[in-house]
Amino acid sequence: MRKGKFFFAVLLVLGAVGYLIYTGIRETSNYYLTLEEFLPQKEALANEGVSIAGRVQTGSVQWEPKDLRLRFVLGPVKTGEGTPTQISGVPVHYQGILPDMFAEGRDVIIEGRYEAGNALMAKTIMTSCPSKYESAVNDQPGKD
Repeated sequence: MRKGKFFFAVLLVLGAVGYLIYTGIRETSNYYLTLEEFLPQKEALANEGVSIAGRVQTGSVQWEPKDLRLRFVLGPVKTGEGTPTQISGVPVHYQGILPDMFAEGRDVIIEGRYEAGNALMAKTIMTSCPSKYESAVNDQPGKD
């Protein structure tokens, strides 16, 4: 009888730990769409929660510090092939504290809700760190 209770307790603890691991992984694994993937299906995703990756288009940022309102256009991430893409951007509206690393030309992931024919209403803006850092010193061969 005592072995049965012990086995049941161990099974219960293992089940609880397994459930916690499963829910933790499920909540933290967030898939996002690139702007190129989002645009063809934007009407189907209207009024639903979405996460979209793109780049803040240069010259589109409008920041109102008094009201903490941010508006900008989310454009495609450049692929580096040298050919410009013909994808239009999506307007983004956000109210809240401006993210530290937010800037024009920066890659961002927007979490929010797309209002059909209007804009992406952002709840969260996550910025990415620049992938390439250039040294401040001019590295030329033969110079120390």
